[in-house]
Amino acid sequence: MSTQHPIIAITGSSGAGTSTVTRTFQNIFRREGVRAAIIEGDSYHRYDRLAMKRQAAEAEKTGNQHFSHFGAEANLFEEIESLFRTYSQNGTGRSRKYLHNAEEAAPYGQEPGTFTAWEPLPAGTDMLFYEGLHGAVVTPQVNVAQYPDLLVGVVPVINLEWIQKLWRDKNMRGYSADAVTDTILRRMPDYVNHICPQFQHTHVNFQRVPMVDTSNPFIARDVPTADESMVVIRFAQPKGIDFQYLLNMIHDSWMSRANTIVVPGGKMELAMQLIFTPFIWRMMERKK
Repeated sequence: MSTQHPIIAITGSSGAGTSTVTRTFQNIFRREGVRAAIIEGDSYHRYDRLAMKRQAAEAEKTGNQHFSHFGAEANLFEEIESLFRTYSQNGTGRSRKYLHNAEEAAPYGQEPGTFTAWEPLPAGTDMLFYEGLHGAVVTPQVNVAQYPDLLVGVVPVINLEWIQKLWRDKNMRGYSADAVTDTILRRMPDYVNHICPQFQHTHVNFQRVPMVDTSNPFIARDVPTADESMVVIRFAQPKGIDFQYLLNMIHDSWMSRANTIVVPGGKMELAMQLIFTPFIWRMMERKK
């Protein structure tokens, strides 16, 4: 953790909704005049799209049916830790971009599914903001979770997470339902071993729970809406959190445990604004 160079990390699996949380933080940064270095976790995959397919095929030939983007072999955990350590020390580091689609790739004259060159972070930023799969990963070799000043987990219940991934990958990325299902199954061991353990290190977790039937996510026709959901917000250290203020500001919310508040799904962004804006204020005050 760093007073002069704070780090915020959002962690959650593919399809969990971390991008929505990122937009909320970007709105806070813009409103509060905070200049943040934005890092996408996909930039720290080890292989580009074509190389990943080749590596997965090679792994399958050797009997490894579970080689995935969730695991250590397919990611640069050491580079993430190095970035966080370097930024916390002196506000510098390097990163690159993963170009998901043709729209993102066009300005760089590259193919989708490739990486841009490594570049230094912009100078003079107020804080580092990371959003991706491994913002709190801990292995025998690396400990990324020790560096962020604010760690946020985004964790829909598993069936909802799968519905969101199926919908996104089919409708926005053109994959077949069978292909997405195969990906989910291939990733399961790494999900258990590398994604789930991160949430014991987070400071705040947001878990969206649908209020409609999601018992078979593989035949769901649409994603449950925010108004069809509740969000469970758990604080690892509730000391200093003004729960009464949150209950007064967010209608139809309640406390389910001493460190947990439940809010309507449609109020999740409001809850984030109310919870995280004071965190960012305090970070900026400590910098001064």
